[in-house]
Amino acid sequence: MKKLLKARKQKKQEERSSRITNETVAEHRERILASGRRFKYPMQYARHRLVFNTILISVAALIAITLLVWWQLYPQQNSSTFFYRITKVLPLPVASVDGESVRYSDYLAEYRSQMHYLETKEVANLDDASKKRQTDFIKDRAMENTIADTYAAKIAREKGVKLTKQQIDDATERYRQSRDGTISQETYDAIVLDQYNWTPQEARGVTERRLLRQEVSYAVDDNATAARDKVVAALQTEKDFAKVAATVGGAGDSKVTTWATTLVPRSNRDAGLAAAASKLKKGETSQPFKSTTGDGYYVVRLLETDNNSQISYEVIKIPLTKFTEMLKDLKKNNKINKYIKLEAVEAQTSPTTLSQ
Repeated sequence: MKKLLKARKQKKQEERSSRITNETVAEHRERILASGRRFKYPMQYARHRLVFNTILISVAALIAITLLVWWQLYPQQNSSTFFYRITKVLPLPVASVDGESVRYSDYLAEYRSQMHYLETKEVANLDDASKKRQTDFIKDRAMENTIADTYAAKIAREKGVKLTKQQIDDATERYRQSRDGTISQETYDAIVLDQYNWTPQEARGVTERRLLRQEVSYAVDDNATAARDKVVAALQTEKDFAKVAATVGGAGDSKVTTWATTLVPRSNRDAGLAAAASKLKKGETSQPFKSTTGDGYYVVRLLETDNNSQISYEVIKIPLTKFTEMLKDLKKNNKINKYIKLEAVEAQTSPTTLSQ
């Protein structure tokens, strides 16, 4: 009975509260306005869910894109133009050397250029097995070159070795030299694009990396510098190149060597030796100079000239070995890590690179 009376009392109170009076008019007005806001500003009530869903979708899309790029570049080793451009924008590593990241874009610039030459100039002469071996070799060679360039850049920062714009311009000028004279920049750019599929900017970047590696190779090789000075001192009293080379000596790859050429064109592409000999008088000996290929110091003596712009000369070579030894030590001590799988290859003939 008490429960029944209580229920009736509550019902009467609800009926009284639902009636609009002077005391409840403000409450009713706010209730009506609140219900109207839900229809006028629906985003206010769903904003948090919309933001959450947007973030969730964005994160999922980013993860999916990241996985796709990773899968294509690392397990699949996709070297297409699209993914090459991605690596130029994103500093993705393809390896590391002595704690320094090796950029994937630099590796692809090397690999793609050599593959372009193989596919457009030599593919007709290769069967499938030969092409596979050549491709594996090109990958390995591109990786080794890129690792060496990256390590050289690291040493250059530490030792303060720098290139000037003039050095790069001079190297490009040498590349433009031919037996018929100097070709135009436009013709050179067209040849580089046809042979290596490089834009002028890409070709200049490769040239800069090569030159920096050469400068570093000279900077770190104290043994070669000492041998060069010994050659200079020995030439003061001994004119026989063979005896000078034997006196300075050396062993293995660091051995000082000498030889003489037959008649060759003054414009002969031989690391700058013919160009240096062309500036001498018959029987005159040059001062030591750096080769344009960065493989050592050279001394030349002009032996003979003829009326057909040909010359012959004698050579002393003081090779550079230190930088190569440093790379071998890093590899031996497991300080070179490659992030893509490369097949073991044997040394073989590779496509031509930029002439020095």
